[in-house]
Amino acid sequence: MPDLQRLRPDHAPAVLAFERENRAFFAASVPDRGDDYFAQFDVQHAARIAEQAAGICHFHLLVDGMGEVLGRFNLVDVANGAADLGYRVAEKATGRGLATATVRRLCVLAAEEYGLTALRAATTLDNPASQTVLTRAGFVATDEEVLLSGRPGRGYLRDLDRLCVAQGE
Repeated sequence: MPDLQRLRPDHAPAVLAFERENRAFFAASVPDRGDDYFAQFDVQHAARIAEQAAGICHFHLLVDGMGEVLGRFNLVDVANGAADLGYRVAEKATGRGLATATVRRLCVLAAEEYGLTALRAATTLDNPASQTVLTRAGFVATDEEVLLSGRPGRGYLRDLDRLCVAQGE
């Protein structure tokens, strides 16, 4: 299993390569980051490190044995024991259960290391792979209808206290 690592400043080149290599793939199912993200990547990366240091967010990378980023798994807007989960997996790493396994690991990490009690997530309605990852990782669809960059989506919730114990995680 690839290693789940907390985002560090020295990850910047590998993260940028991951985002560039998978941009078109991601844009087919999640909102595109836009050209400014790539033009200002160093500033963006430094901002993520600062947010993490402040405890507002927890950013993670799924890294293979060669140091290549296979996925990003983020907990953002941490407040009142909850956070929003976001993730993206490289096209070449899809279909192997890595996203589901990593989201499960991140749920345990969120509860045990960050003291969170709930995670929220959202995905577009036309992204069945992400919906499957979330439900397999113990998230429950809510009645919340969301718009993600103008695309209709659905909200999900995972109660970490109840579900981690129930699933023996």
